[in-house]
Amino acid sequence: METALILKPAFWEDGSVWIAQPAADEEGRSLAQFARDELKVRDWCFFQTSGTEGSRKWVGLTKEALMISARAVNEHFGITAGDHWLLALPVYHVGGFGILARSAASGSKVTQLEGKWDAAAFVQKCAEAGATLASLVPTQIFDLVSAGLQAPGTMRVVLVGGGALNQELEEAALKLGWPVRRTYGMTETASGVAAQRDAGGGMEVLPIWEVRTSAEGVLSVSGPALARGYAIQEGGVWRWEDIPADGMRTRDRVEIWQNAAGKSCLRFVGRESGIVKILGELVALEPIQDRIEALKLQLGLSGADAAVCDVPDGRKESRLVLAVSGTCVSDSAKLQASLNNALRPLEHIHDVRLVPRIPRSELGKVKLSELRGLL
Repeated sequence: METALILKPAFWEDGSVWIAQPAADEEGRSLAQFARDELKVRDWCFFQTSGTEGSRKWVGLTKEALMISARAVNEHFGITAGDHWLLALPVYHVGGFGILARSAASGSKVTQLEGKWDAAAFVQKCAEAGATLASLVPTQIFDLVSAGLQAPGTMRVVLVGGGALNQELEEAALKLGWPVRRTYGMTETASGVAAQRDAGGGMEVLPIWEVRTSAEGVLSVSGPALARGYAIQEGGVWRWEDIPADGMRTRDRVEIWQNAAGKSCLRFVGRESGIVKILGELVALEPIQDRIEALKLQLGLSGADAAVCDVPDGRKESRLVLAVSGTCVSDSAKLQASLNNALRPLEHIHDVRLVPRIPRSELGKVKLSELRGLL
């Protein structure tokens, strides 16, 4: 990972096109050539989408957009040159790369966690470096909480994105001293759209963004840090798909309201693609998955992985099953019973399937399309 190269100040305006990938391959080289020769762009970065539906698109973001996002996040959290980031996310995802942009904009230091993710090694590295900031995904927070690891005293903010952080996990992390702050964003927005300012508060929409929802609650977003579009390869040929300059319709259902200070706040409800119909009623999978993650913590199932998924049903249209991996039958039954106690009868899970693994993205999101294939 060429972190040192990216951190050089010249990177941000040297005219280069950067392809975010762990190692150079033919697709990356081909995309770089397409960007230079066909799109004729300079100072752009391309990130593969990390969503749950398996589509292979490369999001084109200008370096200027990444810096606009970085400055907005720095201002929201008061990040200065006196801060020190512990980088524990891959820089070829926008969540990790955003740390490098925030460091460049603020002058803050960055120390990288080497090797595979390990909760104890992360805490030790934070303490050694005197880290004040980190950005993690919910699965990493789960690991810290499951191991009962206390936060170092220097840590003042831990941004949590890449997926929804359920309330039980948030409260458990706070009790261990981890100053977690929920965030919401996506690759197309150069990372953050909204973030908590204080523990327990709502996620405030950053001032660089304009947000609105459809009648169904689906979010559209516009602002100066929005991606320009997608590079898509089909049959070995690249094509470009613009994102409208006046805004992008996401696939996320959200709620938006004004807090006491007059700030717009946002709550993630679930992905549009994660809505299924059972007996004529719409059921959101995201809140059920949140409940599963909370129950794993409560029941001490740190060595297990589980996910809810829909399968076709001739009578109900769809029915929900619980896919489990790395756990014994008794643990599965315990998790199923506890989950059903918290669900509406319509949502009850009567079928548990053992799978070799729960397919997840590198940021911990369940890949529903792959899981459906396994089931």
